[in-house]
Order: sequence, then structure tokens, then C-alpha cells
Amino acid sequence: MIDAASYFAAKLAYETDASDVYAAQRAGDDIVLLDVRSDEAWRQGRIRGARHLPYPEIPARAARELAGVEEVIVYCWSPGCNAGTKAAAALAGLGIAVREMIGGYEYWVREGQPTENDDGPLPRTFDPQVMVVRAETAEVP
Repeated sequence: MIDAASYFAAKLAYETDASDVYAAQRAGDDIVLLDVRSDEAWRQGRIRGARHLPYPEIPARAARELAGVEEVIVYCWSPGCNAGTKAAAALAGLGIAVREMIGGYEYWVREGQPTENDDGPLPRTFDPQVMVVRAETAEVP
């Protein structure tokens, strides 16, 4: 039987969140952030610096496109979308170290982190329902 400490430690080994991913980006950590949503969703908006690999295409493309990558962080739309979980399972099945960004693109956007589309950066907004919003928050690069 697994105890609570072991359960939560294991959970944190395979999950991360938008705030931690953004902090890693700002720190210059070498992370591979993988958007596993559809082409249409990718074109609408995505996390700055992410790569795109729709989850149904992982079996055919991942080994080639992620060769040499130490760890991948996947995301999909939101907590209501399980494409990130499907992608993580597929990547793990291929022997690729992977974590899922809980909250997905939705929480990245709600926290005001940088997004873009094919035309460039998208406006940043900060949602007080998911974070403390201060005057300096709006100035975060």
C-alpha cells in the first residue's frame, strides 16, 4: 500500500505547472516544451518557445524529432483536456522522460505568461482567479 508522502512525491515527479515552467524558461533552463494540440489550436496561440507535435502523431514522429532530448514537458488545452496525458503516456512508452504541465495552455494564459501565434506575441492578461495580481505583475517580461 502506498502512503501519502510516496504518492505525492511520485505525482510531482511526473507533473509540473505553468508557474514552474515559466520560472524554468526565465532561468534559462534547457527544457523542451511540447504542445500536443491540433494544428488549428497551435495556429490560434501557443506558449512562446514551445515545439508542436500533435499527440496522435507521436508514435510516428517522436523518436526522430525528439532524439537526444533529455526530458519533455507536454501540454494541451486545459484541465478538462486529456491530450497531455495521452501524449505523456505515448512518450513514456517510447522511453522518453516526460512530465505533464497541469492546467495546460489555459492556465498558462490565465497566469499571463507569454504566448504567440504565427503573427507574433499575443496580449498578456493576468487572471485574479488563479493568481495574485499586483501592479508589477503586468510588467513581467
